[in-house]
Amino acid sequence: MKKLAITLSSLALAASAYAQQPVQNVWQAAASEQPKLLATLKSLVEIETGSTNRAGLDKLSTLIHDRLKAMGGQVEYIEPNDADVYRMEDTPEKASGIGRMVRATFKGTGTKKIMLMAHMDTVYPEGMAKDQPFRVDGNKAYGLGIADDKQGVAVILHAVALLQQLNIKDYGTLTVFINGDEEISSPASRKLFAKMGAEHDAVMSFEGSRVDQDKLALATSGIALAAMTVRGRASHAGSAPERGVNALYELSHQLLQLRDLSVPERGLKVNWTVAKAGVVRNMIPPGAQAWADIRLIKVSDLASVEAKVQERIKKKLLPESVVEVKFENRRPPLEATDASRAMGALGQKIYKEIGKDLMVDPEPEGGGTDAAFAALETKSPVVERFGLQGFGAHSNNAEYVLVDSIQPRLYLATRMVQELSKAR
Repeated sequence: MKKLAITLSSLALAASAYAQQPVQNVWQAAASEQPKLLATLKSLVEIETGSTNRAGLDKLSTLIHDRLKAMGGQVEYIEPNDADVYRMEDTPEKASGIGRMVRATFKGTGTKKIMLMAHMDTVYPEGMAKDQPFRVDGNKAYGLGIADDKQGVAVILHAVALLQQLNIKDYGTLTVFINGDEEISSPASRKLFAKMGAEHDAVMSFEGSRVDQDKLALATSGIALAAMTVRGRASHAGSAPERGVNALYELSHQLLQLRDLSVPERGLKVNWTVAKAGVVRNMIPPGAQAWADIRLIKVSDLASVEAKVQERIKKKLLPESVVEVKFENRRPPLEATDASRAMGALGQKIYKEIGKDLMVDPEPEGGGTDAAFAALETKSPVVERFGLQGFGAHSNNAEYVLVDSIQPRLYLATRMVQELSKAR
């Protein structure tokens, strides 16, 4: 079936048309859903789901599966497949060690295909939850992983509940996709994100917004890694240094000729940050390694950097040394497009209905997200940060979300699905 794309003009028409439509029922329903969402957050936080904690991820994915099924979704588990896993230095050896994914589809009466996405894994080792249990203190709900990204899972579950409760079914297909490997750069889910992104007319990603910025994001940074390996030859440093090939010397030479790869005006940052060499003091080092952190805002920049590196390392200080550089595309950048700008403008119009201002940010702020994978093969809008406002992601004692952001964000998600479903 020919893919239906949401165009700029259709989104603009939708934004101008709904101002006269009654929305009070959505706002009231979102208010009633707030205490239920807090209860869900408690359940999610109490299950530890570090990216390598398969038992915890299985437990939480079961909870998510059963909740979505109870709401009428066609729900499936998707197991990681070794053939589809993108290998990086921190990727579990076997795909079975990566958390399974949950996908649910809800059929509506319209034609538009809309996807809601979040991740259930966290960065925390097992056992840390006891030091940061779920609690509500005034306007803050605390808990391990609550901001990144268990709030996103909770908002999706309750936005779907609101759509069901209000009988909003103008979409053709509503897809919910929750993965369990985001914090290790999504080695098992990235291909599926790209495929599903291309199959949908709009994608809403539910990473959270900051406590001081009530916003949506149209762009996120790309993250890559370059690993250099130099092989030389060992020899006694005192009696026969000339018989060796000093890998440390060659590494130093290579780093000096690769120190100027950054292009700040393009948002491209390449910094060699870690290096090691040698075995003992009195041995010519037979091996050396270095790693570079790469940040980018254009998908094409990574290929350009890789080409420059591979060409330059051919010029060696020590001809007998062997120099190799391998790249890991840990996460591509999400780039702002006309379609995502239009979707952001629609979000601003919706927020105006409840008297609030919504920032739509076209510039990346440093971190990367799975939304970038979903945008790789589509021209349809992909927009990030539909989740709650929060603080302290990846911290061990200060992670929280703002309770008073629940009602507005549930309203935004529900109304966004409603209006995207009507766009021509």
